[in-house]
Amino acid sequence: MRKQFDIPIFYRSSIISTIKKARHKQDRYRKDLSPTILDLNSLTLKIARHFGFCYGVENAIEIAYRSLEENPGKNIYLISEMIHNPHVNRDLQQKGVKFMMKTDGTILIPFEQIQNNDVVIIPAFGTSIEILNEIKKRGANIKIYNTTCPFVEKVWHRAESLGKKNFTIIIHGRYNHEETRATFSHSKQNAPSLVIQDIQEAQILADFIIGKRNINDFYQYFSNRTSENFNPEKDLERIGVVNQTTMLATETLEISELLKQAMIKKYGAENINHHFADTKDTLCYATWENQSALREMLKEEADLAVIVGGYNSSNTSHLVELCEEKLPTYYIKDDEEILSKTKIRHLNLHTKEIQITENWIPPKDKIKILLSAGASCPDALVDRVIKKLAMIFDVEKELENALKPYLEIIDS
Repeated sequence: MRKQFDIPIFYRSSIISTIKKARHKQDRYRKDLSPTILDLNSLTLKIARHFGFCYGVENAIEIAYRSLEENPGKNIYLISEMIHNPHVNRDLQQKGVKFMMKTDGTILIPFEQIQNNDVVIIPAFGTSIEILNEIKKRGANIKIYNTTCPFVEKVWHRAESLGKKNFTIIIHGRYNHEETRATFSHSKQNAPSLVIQDIQEAQILADFIIGKRNINDFYQYFSNRTSENFNPEKDLERIGVVNQTTMLATETLEISELLKQAMIKKYGAENINHHFADTKDTLCYATWENQSALREMLKEEADLAVIVGGYNSSNTSHLVELCEEKLPTYYIKDDEEILSKTKIRHLNLHTKEIQITENWIPPKDKIKILLSAGASCPDALVDRVIKKLAMIFDVEKELENALKPYLEIIDS
């Protein structure tokens, strides 16, 4: 049974908690990926089976708030954002937690300011060995309040294991993302390491492996993406792929297969186990579940999709990407972005700009909206989005009736 975390009350929900409890009672092994349907007459909401806080996020939030309770009057520092959700991070700051750096690594509070009695929290993404060493120099205790996600640490352990077997580590991730920077830092301690962002870069790497591209051009594509003294001629003979846990799981698998086929082409199928390591076990369960549930939901008839999450959230952006392939999709950070039935403020994933779209709801008598959220989005925010949608459609009174079947399942 999944551990229950002590999460602050304002992160909890009424609507979503009811739905999740009912779905869990019906489907304890989480195999049914069909969406939850809330029929509100003129508005039908189809809510993804899996979304919102994952194990790693809940664990991180519980530890962060415990640090505040256990250390009154002390300086409490957080290396970077706890998770990529502005509401969570803002609340921690309002309670006195000081952020040491921005997500891109820009220093806000110098390491020299940390003193022996201060508390330092490691965020859910983990952090680099270099940063850990800087903090340890100052004598701060980091073990008690290390919120690194266990699934991120699993990737690090796998990379270490591969390195000891003389495999080079290929990391599928966004190079400037905190988690990828941390994974790269840990990985390069044990093996030559290289970061690639997507399937296009994987294809370029495959071309170098099979000799389709001149090896002397390697750093034209992968400058600042490799560990020190990386030798592409030698270090691409034996490889294994791990990933930033919030990337598209299917793309990681596609990248692994592409590189595996390149190694087969160069060394032969009979020798593949010597040159390519199977690393499917590093995929994060929550990322996989959320993306799988979204794909299942996209089979449903709908007019548009709304995805809720922080605008710098990698896993949320991938949910948006999947939806955009099928239908109009609006990426919002909270209910306040829904301005009216005719206007919505949202992030354009391609331009990275916040924009206002008019006439976002088509002129129909009955509207069907798909709804999901990122792994760092509190259920309470999704509740607020549901209530806001119900309000602009003037169907708030229908919510209670729509939830009755789920309450009956819980009580049965």
